[in-house]
Formats: sequence, structure tokens, C-alpha cells
Amino acid sequence: MNDTPAIRVVVCEDQAVVRAGFVTILSAQADIDVVGEAADGRSAVAVAQRLEPDVVVMDVRMPLLDGIEATRRLAGPGARAPLTVLVVTTFNVDEYVYEALRAGASGFLLKDARPSELADAVRHVARGEALLAPSVTRSLVGRFAERVRPDPGARSPERERLGALTTREYEVFLLVGQGLSNAEIAARLVVSPETVKTYVSRMLTKLDLRDRVQAVILGYRTGVLDGPGDRRTE
Repeated sequence: MNDTPAIRVVVCEDQAVVRAGFVTILSAQADIDVVGEAADGRSAVAVAQRLEPDVVVMDVRMPLLDGIEATRRLAGPGARAPLTVLVVTTFNVDEYVYEALRAGASGFLLKDARPSELADAVRHVARGEALLAPSVTRSLVGRFAERVRPDPGARSPERERLGALTTREYEVFLLVGQGLSNAEIAARLVVSPETVKTYVSRMLTKLDLRDRVQAVILGYRTGVLDGPGDRRTE
């Protein structure tokens, strides 16, 4: 018997048929519990703040308040208790990805994904793993981060924070920044996936980051993910 609590999810989608489909797909999973729904952005914020789910599934285009702004209020820097948001949209548009990441989203998935991919996406972001739709390349995160890259000559408090990491934690940080999964990192470092999971958890905690998306963006913002010559600066 599995005693792990089910992942609590709120589904935010203005189209009733699509919303019902998402709820049906997710409710059919033994490890996922849909605890709330919303049909517009304002309701999404209110329902999510009241229920505090593990994951908010958020559409981009919604009435009253768009999904990007709703995500910002729930997961952005100003959120009093940041939530994990998975943005699901019909549109594979770079700008939506940029703005979703900027707003604090932990994942981005297209609505044409298979039912199993939606459920897996919820599981991924609930575990704190960044997720982009397979058709949305990892380089998009880098291109987004280019917009917020600081002056390389300036002292960066964010870069100084990296000094709190051990050498192995920093290695894991760089590999996470390159978009590698736990299994891929484990193979690269010749350790077990569970060991990598521990390093990732410690790294995120020390850097006060919510998930891998934030780690990738931090890597670009601090300049340590400039390219093949990435290295630790003491």
C-alpha cells in the first residue's frame, strides 16, 4: 500500500469542455487529486490561494485576468506563499514561454500533449523538476535568460551565493542548468539517481530556489552558463 499523499491539483481553464477533460484525465490517476477548478484568471488566483494545492494547471488565455498574470500572482516574487504552476496552452509561442517563466511557472506544456504526458507533467513539477514541452527546446530558457543577464563586469550578489555550494553541488547545479535529468546527471557523475536527488535538493535549498527552472535562469543570469567553458569562480 502506498502511503504517499496524492498530488493536490487545481485546474484553471476557461473552456468548460477542455477543463472537464483535464479534470477527468487527472482524476483518473491514483496519485493525483483534483481539489478545485476555475474558469477565469481572478477565480484561479482566489481558488489556488484558498486551497494551496501542490500544482496549479494554468491556461494562458483566460477572461478577467490572463494566465500569465495569474501565474505571477501565485508563483512570482511577490507571492506571499509561492505555488507551483504548470502552464498549459494551445500556443507554442516563444513569448508565452518567456513570460510564463518570468512569471514564475515551473513547467510549460502544449494542449495537444497526450493524456499521459499531462499527468506526468503534473508529477514532474510537483517533485520540483522543471518541465518544458518536448517541442519547446531547452534553448528557449537560455534565450529568455539573456534578457535579464547582468553586466558581466558588475559584482553580482546572486553569483556570490553560488559560493555556498560544495564542489559537487556546484557540478550538479551546472548540469541542471544544461537541462539534464537526474538520471542523466547520475550517469555523468557515476553516482546513483537518489544521490543526485539529494544534491539537487541541497543545492536548491542553499540557493533559495523553488525548482530547476529557477536554477537554469540563475545560471544564465550569473553568467556561469555562458558555454562550454563554464567553471566555478572562487
